[in-house]
Amino acid sequence: MLNIGSAFRWLVSKAVGWLVSVKSVPANLEKELGIDKSKPILYLLQTESFTDQVALEKSTKALGLPSVFEPIEIAGQERKRRYFLTRPQSLLTRRVSKTSIEDVFTEYFHLHREHPEIDLQILPVFISWGRSAGKEKSGFAQLFASKASPNWLRKLFIVLIFGRDNFVSYSPAVSTRQMSQLHGSDKQIAQKLVRVARTHFQRKRQTLSGPTLLERQTLYNSILGASSVKSAISDEVKHKAISYEKGREDALAYINEISADYREGLIRIGDRLLKRVWNKIYDGIEVGHPERVRELAQNGHEIIYVPCHRSHMDYLLLTYVIYHEGLVTPHIAAGINLNFWPVGGILRRCGAFYLRRSFAGNKLYTAVFREYLELLFNKGYSVKYFPEGGRSRTGRLLPPKTGMLAMTLQALAKGINRPVSIVPVYIGYEHVMEVKSYMKELKGKSKKKESPTQVFSAIRKLKNYGHGFVNFGEPIALSQFLDESVSDWREQKALEDKKPKWLTPVVNALADKVMTRINRAAALNGTAMVALCLLSSKTQIMSKKALVQSMSDYLALFNDVRYSEDCTLPNEPAAELVDRTLALNRFEQGEDAYGAMVSPKDSNGLLLTFYRNNILHMFALPSLIMAAVFAHKNLEKTALQALVATLFPLLKREFFMHQSLEEAAKYIDALIVHMTDKGLLIQKDDCLAPPPATHEKFHSSWLLSRAMQETWQRYAIVLHVLEKEKVIGRSQLERQSQIIAERLSALFGMHSPEFYDKNVLSSFVNALRENEHVKNQDDGNFAFSQSSLALKEAILPLVWPEIIQHLEQI
Repeated sequence: MLNIGSAFRWLVSKAVGWLVSVKSVPANLEKELGIDKSKPILYLLQTESFTDQVALEKSTKALGLPSVFEPIEIAGQERKRRYFLTRPQSLLTRRVSKTSIEDVFTEYFHLHREHPEIDLQILPVFISWGRSAGKEKSGFAQLFASKASPNWLRKLFIVLIFGRDNFVSYSPAVSTRQMSQLHGSDKQIAQKLVRVARTHFQRKRQTLSGPTLLERQTLYNSILGASSVKSAISDEVKHKAISYEKGREDALAYINEISADYREGLIRIGDRLLKRVWNKIYDGIEVGHPERVRELAQNGHEIIYVPCHRSHMDYLLLTYVIYHEGLVTPHIAAGINLNFWPVGGILRRCGAFYLRRSFAGNKLYTAVFREYLELLFNKGYSVKYFPEGGRSRTGRLLPPKTGMLAMTLQALAKGINRPVSIVPVYIGYEHVMEVKSYMKELKGKSKKKESPTQVFSAIRKLKNYGHGFVNFGEPIALSQFLDESVSDWREQKALEDKKPKWLTPVVNALADKVMTRINRAAALNGTAMVALCLLSSKTQIMSKKALVQSMSDYLALFNDVRYSEDCTLPNEPAAELVDRTLALNRFEQGEDAYGAMVSPKDSNGLLLTFYRNNILHMFALPSLIMAAVFAHKNLEKTALQALVATLFPLLKREFFMHQSLEEAAKYIDALIVHMTDKGLLIQKDDCLAPPPATHEKFHSSWLLSRAMQETWQRYAIVLHVLEKEKVIGRSQLERQSQIIAERLSALFGMHSPEFYDKNVLSSFVNALRENEHVKNQDDGNFAFSQSSLALKEAILPLVWPEIIQHLEQI
C-alpha cells in the first residue's frame, strides 16, 4: 500500500513539477538567514497543500536542503519533517480548519526537557502562487487569485494559471531549544509560536503582493475630496473666472494624467518578456544587499526606492530585480516625456505615474500630485523616484532635485500610519544603450524627444551589454532622520498649503545623505575599470599585460582597503575580468611582436568617460595620494594629510563621498600602508615617493596619479579666473571658466564634454562658497581671498605644467 502511495505521489509530483517553475528567496540561506544545514530542519507551511509541498521540494533540492517528504529522526523516533497551520477550505464551504500543530510543538518542547541536546530549526516557508494584491471589489479574476487556504479545485486552477510564477520564500529559522527556555508551559510556548507564525505569514503575503488595489472611483473621491485640492480648485475658480465644475474637471484631468493603473497580470507578462531580454543582452544581473529591503518589508515599512538614473533601462531593471527578490513592485515616478503611445500606457499599467518637469505656478496640479503621492504612502504602496530628476549624461551623480523628497517629508509630517524608509539604490552597467546620444547632447546637440520609432530602434540594437548591477544602499528611516534634524517636528502642525520652516534645510540634508549612500553602494566593474585605465594613459593605448597588472593592483587595493562596506567588487581575477570585458567588443584589440594591445574602439575615448565616471569617486583619494607624491617626489606624510584636509571637502561635495574629514584621514593612512606594502609607494623615513620607473608597479602608480587630472585642471581654471578678476559674479565666473575649459579641451585633446560641463563647474563653485574659499560680497559677487590663494597653491602642483603655462598666458 505504501509503495502504491509513493508511486502515486511520484506521478502527481512529476505532473505538477512540469507545470511549476520555482523561484527561491533568498537564494543563499546560510549567508542571509543564518540557516545551519548541519542541524535538523523542520518545515512550517501555512496550508496543508500537496502542490505547495511539491514546489517546496523543488526548491529544497536546488538549495541543498533536506527533502520535504523524507522523515527525520528525533530522540530515536521517526517523525514528519513538514507541518502546517491550517487545512484547505472544503469544496462546499469557506471554513478553514486548524491542524494539530499546537499539540505537535507542545510535544517537541516537552522533548527538550528530556533531551536538552536537541536543537531543531523550525524553518517558516511561505509559498506564493501569483502576485495578485486583490481589489476592493470582487470579480471573476478573483476566483483564481491565490488565497491563504484555497480548496483543491481552486488550487488546481491557481497552479494551472500561476504555476510559472511560484515563489518559495524562506524566513529565519526558529530554534526550539531557545523557544523551550521561554517563560510558560510547553503548551503556552507552542501557542505563542503558532500565533507568531500566523502573523508572520500574513505579513509575508502583504510583502509579496502589496495592498489592495484602489478602484478608480475611490481614487477620484480620495483626491478630489482632499481639503488642499478643494482649496486649489477654489483658487482656480477665483483667479481664472471659471465655474467650480470646470475647476473640478481640470483636477480630474490631472488625476488621469498623473495616476498609475497598476495591473498585476501585465507585470507577470513583462517578467517573462524581460527575462528573455536580459538573457539576450546581459551576461548576468548582480544584486547587492537585497536582504535590507526584505527586512524592511517584513517589518511593515513603507519603502521608497531612490536610485541613481543612468539609462531608461533603470525603470525596468530595478523593478525586475525587486520582483524577483519576492517583493511587491513599486509605483514609479516617471517623466511626462515617457507618456507617449504605446509606451506610456504600458508603463502606467506596470505602476508608472507621471510628473511634469516643473510644477511652478500651477497650484492645482501641485495639490493633486501631492495628494496622490500621499495616498500611495498611506495605502502602503512602495514608491520609486529618481532624485536627480533625469538621466545623467556624464556618468557621475547629478545634483539632486529635492521636490519629491520634500513632498515625502511633508506627507510624513501630516501623518503616515506606518514607518517610512528611503532605500538608496546604485544602478550600474557595463554598457548603456544611450551613451552615444549622451555625448552628442553634451556637445550641444538638442535632446531627441522620445517616440515609438526611437524605442523600437533601441530594441533592435540590444545586444552584448555585459553585466548589470543593482546594489541596495543603507536605508534611511525618515522618522529617525527627522527626530535627529528637527526634534519637535511632531509637535509642529503640518499645514495644507504652507511648508514648515524647517523643511528646506532638512530636505537638502536628506538629499545629500541619499546621494552619498548611493555612491557608497557603488559596483566596481570591468568596463569602468578598463575605461579608467585607458583614459589615464597618455596615449589611451595600453598593452594588455600592463592593463591586467594595473587592474589587479587596483582590485587588491579595494579588497584590502574597502571604499565602503556597501560597495561590491568583481569576484574574478583581473586577467579573467579583462578577458570578459574585452569580449563585449567595446574596445579595439591589436597585436604586435611584443603582445596584445588595447585601446578605445574607433579611437573614441569620449564614450569611456561615462563609464569611468561611474566609479571615479572610489578612486578620488587613492589618485590624490599618487598625484601629490608624483608632483612633489618626496612628500612628508604630514604634508599629504594637510593637502587632503584642504581638498577633501571639495571632493566630498562634488563626488558625494560618504566619509567625514576624520574618516578620510584614517582612510588615507590605510591606503598608504597598503600602497607601501604592495610597492605602489616607496616610504623613506617619514616621506613618500613614487616607485622607480624600473619597478613593476610603477605603471599602476603612474596611471593612478593621472585618474583625477581633469578634476585638478578644472579646479585650477576656476581659481585662475577668480584670481584674475578679483571680484566676479557667479554666473560670469562659471561662463568664463567654461570658455577656458573648452579651449584647453581642444588644445590638449581632452575630448570629454564633462570637462567643461556647466553642472560640474557649478558644483565646484558651490563647494568653494560652502567651504568659504571665496568671500561673499554684499552684492552677491565672489571675491578672491587669501583662502582662494592657498587653495590654488595646493592644487597647481597637481596639474600638468603645460596647462598651468597656458592658463598664465590667457
